[in-house]
Amino acid sequence: MTYANLYERPGPRGVRRNRVLTVLVAAALLAVAYVVYVRFDEKDQWAAEKWTPLLRGDVWATFILPGLAGTLAAAVAGVVLAALFGLVFAVARLSEHRWIRVPAAVVVEFFRSVPLLLLIFFAFFGSYVLIGVNISAFAAVVFGLTLYNGSVIAEIVRAGVLSLPKGQREAAYAVGMRKGQAMRLVLLPQAVKAMLPALISQFVVLLKDSALGLIVGYDELVDRGLNGIAANFSNVIPAAILIAAIFILINLALDRLAHRLGASSTARAPRVRSR
Repeated sequence: MTYANLYERPGPRGVRRNRVLTVLVAAALLAVAYVVYVRFDEKDQWAAEKWTPLLRGDVWATFILPGLAGTLAAAVAGVVLAALFGLVFAVARLSEHRWIRVPAAVVVEFFRSVPLLLLIFFAFFGSYVLIGVNISAFAAVVFGLTLYNGSVIAEIVRAGVLSLPKGQREAAYAVGMRKGQAMRLVLLPQAVKAMLPALISQFVVLLKDSALGLIVGYDELVDRGLNGIAANFSNVIPAAILIAAIFILINLALDRLAHRLGASSTARAPRVRSR
C-alpha cells in the first residue's frame, strides 16, 4: 500500500484551493521573516562584529565543538539505552503474565509522566542521598533521557506490535515457533519497521532534550555554544541562530537516515504465511 492510497486525491476545485492556501501561507511566512529581519536590523543584530566571532577557529574549538561533542555523546548513549529500555518494557507490557505486565505498565506510565527536567535534577542531586555517591552530570542527563524516552519508545513499539495482523502471530505458532521466537523473529521486526518514523522522531526529541543538561552544568551545545559565546562576545541572537542551524542539520541527517533505513528494511522484515 502506498501513501497515495491513504487519502482521496483532490479534484480541480481542491487543487485550486490548495494552491491558493499555499500562496497565502508562503506570503504570510515571508511577511513574518521580513518583520523579523527589520526588527533585528534596528537592534544591529546583523552587524559584522556580532557575526565575525562565529567564524573564528578558536571560538569553534573552545565553545561549539566541545558543546557539540557533549550533546552527541549524551544523545548516542541515550538513544542506545532508551532503545533497549523501550524494547524490554514493550515486550513486558505485551506479556500474557499479569505479574510481568502490570509492573512494567506502572514503570512505563510513571517515567512517561514525570517531566524529563525533574528526572535529570533528581538523578544529579538525589544520587548522594540514595547511593552515597554524587554521579556526574553526564550520567544524570543519560539517566533522564533513558527513562523518559525509553518509556515513550516502549509505547511506540507496543503500539506497533498491536497494529500487526493477528494472523502473523498465529502463522508463527503454526510453523512451530514458541512465543518468544514469534515475538523476536516475526512481530518485533515488523513493528519496528512500521513505527520507524515515530521512533526516529523520538530520537530527534531525545537529541534536543539533551540541552536540558545545562540545569546540572553539563557541557552541551546550548550551554557551551550559546551561553559561552554570548557571555564573551555579547551576541546572543547570532549565537542562537548558529546553534539552531547546527541542531537543524543534525535532525535533517537523522531524517535522511530514517528514510534510508526504511527503504533498506522493506524487504527484510520477515512475514510468516501459514500453509
